[in-house]
Amino acid sequence: MKSFWRTFAPCGAVTGVLAVLILAEPDLGTALMLAVIFGVLVYTAGARLLHLGLVALPAFIGVISMLVFVPFRMRRMVTFLDPWADAQGSGFQVVQSLIAIGSGGPNGLGFAQGKQKMLFLPFAHSDFIFAVIGEELGLLGTLGVVVVFGLILWRGIRTSLLAPDRFGRFLALGLVTGIVAQALFNISVVLALVPTKGITLPFISAGGSSLVPTLAAVGILLNISQHATGSVNLGVLKALTANSKEPGKLRVARAGRMAPRVG
Repeated sequence: MKSFWRTFAPCGAVTGVLAVLILAEPDLGTALMLAVIFGVLVYTAGARLLHLGLVALPAFIGVISMLVFVPFRMRRMVTFLDPWADAQGSGFQVVQSLIAIGSGGPNGLGFAQGKQKMLFLPFAHSDFIFAVIGEELGLLGTLGVVVVFGLILWRGIRTSLLAPDRFGRFLALGLVTGIVAQALFNISVVLALVPTKGITLPFISAGGSSLVPTLAAVGILLNISQHATGSVNLGVLKALTANSKEPGKLRVARAGRMAPRVG
């Protein structure tokens, strides 16, 4: 990935075409998710920060332009900055989400005892299911969800580190990045940390179109994990660095006791 025209530019062109098609829907949030996955993968593959900067700067300008000059996105931005200014109008969904989170407290109101899902909170079964969890299970329940996604991230990175070849390594990293980044984006929307966008919470939100590809991604991760060898230690990290320019299989340095195959 050190060469801009031979490696970075073709990868960026393919990602750019897919992002433009998604933007044409229009769906800015999913296009940004794709950009995050692209950035993580090319940086891990050894792309130079200069090359990333050359792409990130015009992309950032383009995103700002789409936020400022597209009316419905601009209204979302204004609502995001102060949802309580129009609590019965454009800010209704965000306000009801915050009320649900706040009503739960540390322990929640009890399973299935939430009130906001009773036609107060729009899309309580899909995009804003995290708010329902916060209301019914409280802070402990929401932290439990975050911990689960943290475990998925750890296992995905471990699978990537121990993958038998470079393709498996980057495939595992891209899949786990997509799952965890989507979860973080959804949670941020529910907590009013970013503008409202219709991105589901993986494994939890209702909807087969979200669940099926997510389960397929987990299945691929499990398959890569079955063929993983070695142990996550300094030897593995050194091997990753030493072989970052070689297209062959990853050679794991034998440092200490090696773990058996992960089944």
